[in-house]
Order: sequence, then C-alpha cells, then structure tokens
Amino acid sequence: MSADTEMTADMDVPPAAPGKLPLVGHAVPLLRNRLEFVERLRTYGPVVRMSVGPKKVTVVNSYELIHEMLTSKSNSFSKGLLGEKLKLFGRSALPVAEGEPHLRRRRLLQPAFHREQISGYVDTMRETVEPSIARWHEGEVLDLKTEMGLMAQDVAMAVLCSFRAEQERARAILDAVDTVFTAAIWRTMLPVSSLERLPTRSNRRLKAARGLLRSEVADIIAERRADPDAHSDLVTLLLEARDESGAPLPDNEILSEIIGLLAAGSETTGVMLAWLFHELGRHPELERRLHEEVDSVVAQGPITAEHVPRLAFTRRLVSETLRLHHAGWLVTRQATRPVRLGQVSLPAGEQVLWSPYALHRDPDLYPDPLRFDPDRWLPERPQPPRGAFIPFGSGKRMCIGDAFAWTEAVVITAFIASRWRLRPVPGAAVEPVGLLTVHPSDPRMTAEARRTVTGKAA
Repeated sequence: MSADTEMTADMDVPPAAPGKLPLVGHAVPLLRNRLEFVERLRTYGPVVRMSVGPKKVTVVNSYELIHEMLTSKSNSFSKGLLGEKLKLFGRSALPVAEGEPHLRRRRLLQPAFHREQISGYVDTMRETVEPSIARWHEGEVLDLKTEMGLMAQDVAMAVLCSFRAEQERARAILDAVDTVFTAAIWRTMLPVSSLERLPTRSNRRLKAARGLLRSEVADIIAERRADPDAHSDLVTLLLEARDESGAPLPDNEILSEIIGLLAAGSETTGVMLAWLFHELGRHPELERRLHEEVDSVVAQGPITAEHVPRLAFTRRLVSETLRLHHAGWLVTRQATRPVRLGQVSLPAGEQVLWSPYALHRDPDLYPDPLRFDPDRWLPERPQPPRGAFIPFGSGKRMCIGDAFAWTEAVVITAFIASRWRLRPVPGAAVEPVGLLTVHPSDPRMTAEARRTVTGKAA
C-alpha cells in the first residue's frame, strides 16, 4: 500500500461547523451575513468543515496551517473554485494560471514589477491621479469606491499599458470589471453550472462586460502594434515575448494577461483606499498626523520616489487598513493530491477555503482587533507572528504586484492628503459588504479643500 493510500485510509475528518441545515447546509448564514459567518468559523477550531448544499468545503483557520498550505505544501494545491470562476477574465492570466504555465508567466512579467522599476513609476502615478483630484469641488459628495477605483485603474493602465482613457471610457471599464467580479463570487458561492448557461439578465450583462473589456484591451494592443517603439511597458513585454518554441504569445493570451492584471490592480487598491479615508474621517487625530507628515516630508513640491520611504506614518495607515479591512473575505484552494494539514488529511479534489479578512481580525493575533490603530505597526510594538499578516498572500502565489500596490497606496494617500480633507456624510452608517471584495456599504464622503495658513496647510 502506498503512503498516499495509507493517508486516505487513515483520514482525520475535520469537525463540522455548527448550524448546518438539511439540504442547504450552511448556505443560509453564508448568504445572509457572510463576513460574520467566516469570522465565527474561526472560533470552531483550526480546521472545520462546512457545506453549501451537497458540496462540502474544508475551512482552514489556523495561520500556521494557512502559511503551510501557501508555502511548503503549495504544490499540493491549485487555486480552487474561486480561481476557476475568475477565469471569466481570461483563462491564461497570471492570477489564475496553474503549475508550470504560472511559473513561466510570472518569470516573464517579473521585470515590470521589480522594486527598482517601481520607483520609476512614482511620477506617472502622481501625474495620473492629479487630473482626477483636480476635478473635485469644495463640498462635493464623492462616491469613494468609484473615485478610488478609477484612480487605481487609471494608474494601472498608465503604468502598465502607457494608456489613459477618457473619463466616460474609464468608468465603463471599471463597471465591466465590477460585473465580472460579482459574477465570479456568486458562481463560487452557488456553484450550479447549469445556471451559468441560461440566458438570464445577469448572464447577458456578464457577456457584455467581458466583451467590452476584450474590445478595450484589443484596441490598446492594436495601437501598440501600429507603433511598437512608442513605449516600453507591460504590453511591450508581452508582445515581444516568445514561448519555448520561439513563437510569439497568441493575442488571446496577451488579452487575458492585461485584463487580469488591470482588474486585480483596480478593485483591491480602490477598495482599500476608500476604507483608509473612511477611517481618517472617523479619527481626526490620525488625519492631523497624516497632514503633518505629508506637509513636512513633501512640503509644497510634488511627491517623488525619494519621499515614499520617508512617509512612515502614511505606510502604517495603509498597513492597518489592509489588516482591518482586507479586501479578501474568501480565498479558495483545491487539493490536487492527498495532503495533510495539521491533524487533518485532505483527499485529492477537496475544496479548501480561508479568509484573510477573518484572519486579520483574530483577537488571539491582534490585541483589540476591531480598533483602527496604525501605531500597532511601530517597530517597537509586538508584531503578529509570521504568516498572520498576509495582505498580498504568501509563497509562490503571492501577488506579483505587492510592491507596486504599496507604493501606489502611499502615493495616492499622500497626494490627496496634501490637498483635501474627506469628511463623513452626516448620518451615513457604513458597514462592510462582502462581494468579491469587502467594500464600505456607503462610501460617500464630502470633499473639503485644505487651505494654507501662515505658510502651512491647515
């Protein structure tokens, strides 16, 4: 008998989470309040079993086991159900590619995301967001999820594709990305493949959204082919790439790659920035400290790459937002072979779920976890154990754009803070809403221009 056969025969089955109902399993609490549900799952042990209808899912809660799954045992797992549904953006894109194709594509794209290269992007980031911020008016009520999403999308397109869309076109792209993401998460929670083929209104909207994204990116590729020496960016990298046989990448693969990276770069960063300014609106003292740092470090000049490392408090604000308001409430994996995690043995094919959102709110890892406290990241303060703070994942599947996202978030936060205050809308009750990402239920804030008093910004 082989070791794998022995493992399967000697399987330790994780305990079932309480609240399972006949036929539907845990579908009711998952659909009713999924964020509360995944946080509650953490109280049931390091590994638990839940079910949605007839489908059983193993939920990993222990940060040690999550780290093990993502690093030393990563070869035993694929991206799982959510990864499959995210192929709606493109079947070959880096975020959803598996195995050797993933490794080859990551090596191909890595130069565009090298840390030294990212320093050279700061000027483009600043110049890209400046027109958006300049359009704001005193007293204007802004939808921060849309505003920040558009800024993040514009930055990704400008840096990676040397392309800047007009406002209406950019909004259509953002809406299309949101439509595809929403379809992906619903298909993950309710994986009934027959429903995906019906000519429903939502499926028609999804088809139109995918068509728009492909059309927009195809136009960018066509423009680049017409003038191949105009820019040196990610599009150039993909157009010049050759596979093992020396052949160029098919246009369909280039389309998938660009769409996947643009989608990933706009949604999560935009949501994170919306939460960050929501928290500043709730904590005037933190806002004051941010303004003091930006005024001291950047002064009256434009923010540059040299300023970014000196914006230490700004970075701590970003870190704390990524902790308390992590965009990912659900991440999936699937065991590709029999594998053991802790005291539990998983058979090949087992669907696995874990929640960065719940992990980052665990009171055993973070004192007073629901308190927004950027100073918890001061070096003299006790830090969470390794593997307990993973805003961009870990191991070989760690987000390739993590350094890009850190820099972009600091630059946009500092740039906005140098010119504006964003005030909460009176009476607005903001709650987290879990779709593909966790976003604020009411992202409206009022723009208030900062005014200069005796040489300093007020």
